[in-house]
Amino acid sequence: MEVFFIKALQLILCFALLVLCHEGGHFLFAKLFKVRVEKFCLFFDPWFHLFKWRPKKSETTYYVGWLPLGGYVKIAGMIDESMDTEQMKQPVKPWEFRAKPAWQRLLIMIGGVLVNFFLAFFIYSMVLFTWGETYVPVKNMTHGFKFNETAKSYGFRDGDIPLRTDTRTFKSFDSNETVGDMYRGISEARQVVVWRGGKEVTLSLPGNLNMLDMMKANPRFVLPRVPFVVDSVKAGSPAMKAGMRRGDRVVAFNGKPVSDWNDYTYRMGQLSDQLTHLNEAQADRLRNVQLVVAHAGGSLDTMRVQLDADLLLGVYNQAPDYQTVTRHYTFLESIPAGISHGWNVLTGYVSDLKYLFSKDGAKSVGSFGAIGSMFPSTWDWQQFWLLTAFISFMLGFINILPIPALDGGHAFFLLCEVITRRKPSDQFMERTQTVGMFLLLGLMCLAIFNDLVRFVF
Repeated sequence: MEVFFIKALQLILCFALLVLCHEGGHFLFAKLFKVRVEKFCLFFDPWFHLFKWRPKKSETTYYVGWLPLGGYVKIAGMIDESMDTEQMKQPVKPWEFRAKPAWQRLLIMIGGVLVNFFLAFFIYSMVLFTWGETYVPVKNMTHGFKFNETAKSYGFRDGDIPLRTDTRTFKSFDSNETVGDMYRGISEARQVVVWRGGKEVTLSLPGNLNMLDMMKANPRFVLPRVPFVVDSVKAGSPAMKAGMRRGDRVVAFNGKPVSDWNDYTYRMGQLSDQLTHLNEAQADRLRNVQLVVAHAGGSLDTMRVQLDADLLLGVYNQAPDYQTVTRHYTFLESIPAGISHGWNVLTGYVSDLKYLFSKDGAKSVGSFGAIGSMFPSTWDWQQFWLLTAFISFMLGFINILPIPALDGGHAFFLLCEVITRRKPSDQFMERTQTVGMFLLLGLMCLAIFNDLVRFVF
């Protein structure tokens, strides 16, 4: 329960900051062009709100809602999600949104997105300035990588280290961003350069591999190769009862070779699949496995191990002792470095959106449950800010899509007005706003349904 509250608190704090900045972008541009903002609301407030304040001599009332799904600003003379059409029937007033030229209205509409993008780049820069970056360069991963049969059909070999493609260079493989960068790079590449046997080897690829298929494959297309060397044995565990000790290596599992930790976890996954439809007696017999263990002195020992119901052997594996690189940035150095890093994250996110239109991609759509699970189970300010920057990009890009009811929908019609010099009718805008809201509601229902499926199953 404590983990749930820590994740929930991080999620709410993140959304509060991003909604405040996004709506603040609309607010600032509206004020810049002397457009009246009637209401500024942090979080949605159906039926009631938690806080209300109106400064003296101000036309804006500030609210804090109770539903942390977003927020809004109500701008005078604009058809928005409030669907207040009565105001539009009155004569146009000089302080209203509809009284301003199209270019000013366009900037007001994209103001929130601009702030989201600026905020993300700023956060990435400040994270680099505050913490620097520590990572393991791919060439320092001396055990190399493990590849599945599909990858090997393209020429990869276990132990290869991917260095670069014809479009990008791989920096590391120790975070979600760098893992995604390598999968994305290989999927789009026509040539991949790997480090093999002390020299560079170039492989040819088709350039259109499906990244989702690569990542969901079992085993995955590419993973870091981790040797199976026991670091410690848990007291009372099946491993301790069988006589395993520090320095041991499992080299075979039920007669099948195990060359590293990757092989072992794959064999255990296969065993788990076999247990799915068995009764308890059958499962108990199948959990009695045969291991061939190489001891630190070089001797081999064949042993029977009775695994528990969770299929846990009860050993902790030694982490590879790779040499890390740490770089610190001055304030001036952090700005271009943060922008470069942020741009790489943004372009990667946009590139991956095409997979949403596939069956597996649609299943990945999630709402607050999926986003909340991204946050760490312990409070980590560096990770919090990195995730906040990423979600700020997400919020900004989604909002700029040309979908009615989103900022991008309004911006699209304003661009059409600038080009054609014809303003859409209020009735047309009302109808498109309604259609857009139904589309968003449908997408939200899909996201919540996917979250529930993940939670239950």
